[in-house]
Amino acid sequence: MRYWTVEEARAYLPRVRELLRLVSAAARPGPLPGTIVIEAGAEHAEAAMAEFEERGIILRQLGAGLIDFPSLDADGQERLLCWKFDEPDLAWWHRPEDGYAGRRPLEA
Repeated sequence: MRYWTVEEARAYLPRVRELLRLVSAAARPGPLPGTIVIEAGAEHAEAAMAEFEERGIILRQLGAGLIDFPSLDADGQERLLCWKFDEPDLAWWHRPEDGYAGRRPLEA
């Protein structure tokens, strides 16, 4: 599994925004709650989803553009750097078991 530093994740946000636009343009709700289906022939969107997977980026909610970047804290504990499409910068993190509701500021 790849772990991202805050700096790496911040530097990658412009690409994440582009990938989210590609996926959003070709996605529709899937058969199960919380799933999506990419329209046939939408190779760019499929490639965008593959890029998320290859880089270990977790797409939580497409509609909100909610993304988690796996990361390690100074003690080697896993945490998720959490970002939403409408946020200007990466500013939050949470433990995997706490989810979005447990978001904490990076500077804390």
